[in-house]
Amino acid sequence: MKSLETWFSEYAVSHQNKTNIAIHFVCVPAIVFSVVGLLMSIPSGFLASIIPGTNPFIENWAFIVLLLVVFFYIRLSIKMALQIIVFSALCIVGNYYLGQFVSLWIASIAIFVIAWLGQFYGHKLEGKKPSFIKDLQYLLIGPAWVIQKMFGKKS
Repeated sequence: MKSLETWFSEYAVSHQNKTNIAIHFVCVPAIVFSVVGLLMSIPSGFLASIIPGTNPFIENWAFIVLLLVVFFYIRLSIKMALQIIVFSALCIVGNYYLGQFVSLWIASIAIFVIAWLGQFYGHKLEGKKPSFIKDLQYLLIGPAWVIQKMFGKKS
């Protein structure tokens, strides 16, 4: 299994252009946010019936999927897993409140499409294909890479 540093090194190869990196800082979190919103839009009556109490932040499919995704990050780095947990919690809370004002699934689809258009534009500027075309696991590395770039130690 690759280390987190190896994943980041390989990911960085197709992320050198400053504009592409800036686009990733906006679009990658937006894509994750929109996927969380789409997952939260799935009816969750079943989850509400098996989870004790009433808590809309955990009685949704996004919470379940994100729990599973965290195991991917734990294998790579506990610190990164904790950062992803914080980001995921912010996405769940943000989507919960967004859904109080607009149709969550429509807003999530709009965000998803716009953010992916931005991503592909960034890679056109970069002149390299997105990393996930080589390996779908890069769809999980992208958010960690952005977090590391934004909040990691500066060399």
